[in-house]
Amino acid sequence: MPIIIILAIVVFVVIGLITTYNKLVKLKNNRNSSFSDIEVILEKRLDLIPNLVSTVKGYANHEKELLIGVTEARNGVRKSDGINDRIQSEQQLDSLLKGLNIQVEAYPELKADRNFIKLQEELEQIEAELSQQRKRFNDETRVYNTAVESFPGNFVAGMYEFKSEPYYEVSEAKKENLENPPKVEF
Repeated sequence: MPIIIILAIVVFVVIGLITTYNKLVKLKNNRNSSFSDIEVILEKRLDLIPNLVSTVKGYANHEKELLIGVTEARNGVRKSDGINDRIQSEQQLDSLLKGLNIQVEAYPELKADRNFIKLQEELEQIEAELSQQRKRFNDETRVYNTAVESFPGNFVAGMYEFKSEPYYEVSEAKKENLENPPKVEF
């Protein structure tokens, strides 16, 4: 009889470990999938940026430094490696795009240009999609981190090198934007 009890306990523990491991794998994959959805939206934004820069260039030839910075930041995003590197590159691009929008205010003809308005609307739509998807990513990260940090997940996580992952933080430029939103006038 004691052997059956010990065997039942061992089976119960093994099933618990397998279940917890599979849960951690699922949560990590959900987080990665959520970031992949962000990457799809970011690609749309990266593809839109050259058109936006080109349109602005026609009106703002002397703003060359800013336009070059936006282009370089876009290229930096394309070259980024891994989720954390990509998040950092995106935050830099967000900051430069804010500067580009501020520069546009100096060109009333540009603000009235139909192509620019269309590009601006597309960019706003993409930014709204990004915001929603970043929230989903952070939700998935929170669920994953909670599983990794709480018992019995922390025990299994330690055995199989699962670790807490960073959130998609709001960049300093975005924080400033939230406190002092720019005026958009057409």
